Amino acid sequence: MQIVMILVFSIVLLIFMIYPAMKIVEYLEKFINISDKMYDFLTVAITIALSLIFGVGLYFL
Repeated sequence: MQIVMILVFSIVLLIFMIYPAMKIVEYLEKFINISDKMYDFLTVAITIALSLIFGVGLYFL
């Protein structure tokens, strides 16, 4: 049951974590040469990671 609640919180957070993920990738782009394909992949991966992290945090608060 815990995993279901964490995933429910995370799915809602996916929309809100897109902007911070884009900003993180833009910050990384200052230091590393990132192609467009890698930019998209990093944005999606960081969005999912952030939403899972905050979903776990919301569940255990």
